[in-house]
Amino acid sequence: MIGLWKRWKALEARGIMGINRRNADYVLKYNKRSLYPIVDDKIITKMRAIEAGINVPEMYGIISTEKEIEKLDEIIGGRTDFVIKPAQGAGGDGILVIADRFEGRYRTVSGKIVSHEEIEYQISSILTGLYSLGGHRDRALIEYRVTPDPIFKSISYEGVPDIRIIVLMGYPVMAMLRLPTRQSGGKANLHQGAIGVGVDLATGLTLRGTWLNNKISKHPDTTNAVDGVQLPDWDGFMKLAAGCYELCGLGYIGVDMVLDIDKGPLILELNARPGLNIQIANDCGLTHRAHAVEARLAELKKQGITETPEERVRFAQELFGHVQPAEI
Repeated sequence: MIGLWKRWKALEARGIMGINRRNADYVLKYNKRSLYPIVDDKIITKMRAIEAGINVPEMYGIISTEKEIEKLDEIIGGRTDFVIKPAQGAGGDGILVIADRFEGRYRTVSGKIVSHEEIEYQISSILTGLYSLGGHRDRALIEYRVTPDPIFKSISYEGVPDIRIIVLMGYPVMAMLRLPTRQSGGKANLHQGAIGVGVDLATGLTLRGTWLNNKISKHPDTTNAVDGVQLPDWDGFMKLAAGCYELCGLGYIGVDMVLDIDKGPLILELNARPGLNIQIANDCGLTHRAHAVEARLAELKKQGITETPEERVRFAQELFGHVQPAEI
């Protein structure tokens, strides 16, 4: 017991945030329950983002009832690739990524051949709430399939890498690149076996990685180093993330984004209960950074000042970055 207590005190001293502190001090404090539908439903998130002029993957169509499954051919049209996902899904479950057509069938991103009937069955399962939060009836979203920037080719296995930035009251506090692996089935979800790689907030340079809660330096499938990679348009990602505070009104969120080869940075979804593995990837705790933002907010409140997203990004990069950032 004494050993466990000493270990906990050591983690606390480093500012490591546990799930109880995250829930009590940040999720419950800064996230109004009435606003949860904005981030828990990907369709609502997408609509709000489009209205705000924020780039998201194009939406091809929505299927809300069993009867509407008949519209699938019309929604897909002549497209060879697309993504089907549950509007209220979590953790990447229920997502079907079609990469090509083959002999009247479809090829998934992992190479599996599926029939039109199998796709319809997947949509039906989504509608029943099989993948939704709380098991409630859901809607199926059919959208543009992101083609990742070639920079990720050497450090990712199939799928689409994504970038998560934790944002507190509009201030980015920590970032992570999530890389698909063979074990994760090409999905960028840590609990399914993807890699989390810390990212320097100031520069967008990748740091060390974590895989299955262990620290790593190389991708297990490509064997290439995951650190020292410069993410393109990093300031664009930071500004997008900071602006999501105004988009949804929630004070503590995880912003998930991707880098498309043609369309640049796109927002995939927002998360009101972002996981804590990002701390392992960055070898740094969230608590101290969160306290610094709260102190900043208290200081600005006294002065009657509200910072713009650009100013919030600059503050975060100067305080939390490993390297001094260039001027935004």
